[in-house]
Amino acid sequence: MAIKINLQETETELFCCSKWWGDPDLPADMEYPTAVAEEDGETFDYPLTFICQIDCEDLAPFDPEGKLPHQGMFYIFAGIDEYLDYDSPFHNGLGRWDRKQVVVKYTKAINFETFRSAILVDDEDQPLTAPALKMTFEACEDRADCTKLLGVPFFEEVLQEMPGHVNFLQIDSDTAGLRFYDEGMLNLLYSEADFAAGKWKLVKGYMASC
Repeated sequence: MAIKINLQETETELFCCSKWWGDPDLPADMEYPTAVAEEDGETFDYPLTFICQIDCEDLAPFDPEGKLPHQGMFYIFAGIDEYLDYDSPFHNGLGRWDRKQVVVKYTKAINFETFRSAILVDDEDQPLTAPALKMTFEACEDRADCTKLLGVPFFEEVLQEMPGHVNFLQIDSDTAGLRFYDEGMLNLLYSEADFAAGKWKLVKGYMASC
């Protein structure tokens, strides 16, 4: 079984909780990920979009086989600004994405006293991120065409092009304002060996659409 991700608006403070959008609550020694961009002949570090953070304790009831950690926090970032109607120096289209355009970070323990929110602001100190959405989870079919953890990619093309890989996260088009082509999906994948070993840094991105 896979784990479906549901999102809902909330006025509750989601510091160190599972959330979609908002700002990541990072350990003091964890840096916000960036990718090198080029514009007008100059290169600069451009922040990837923070997608979500997941408190792994929330996953335990839906992961009886222990495929994922049941403690600690996952953080997911990707170069998806263009799919949120923002200007972006990157274009990440259909097919396999550059490795530096998808980042998964993981910390084994959550510490409310030492974690801090990494808040991105514009030149006028206004927040750049959308309001955080509360994440809840439920079991779903492996092939479900939704935003989910585990299971298998909905589009068969993904595993045809990425054989021997495990689906970590599938993000469905229309999730929280995203639009991936017509009815596209972005899958974050690991080789079977890297997934089994918990090598979370070695994630790969692949986008498919109808």
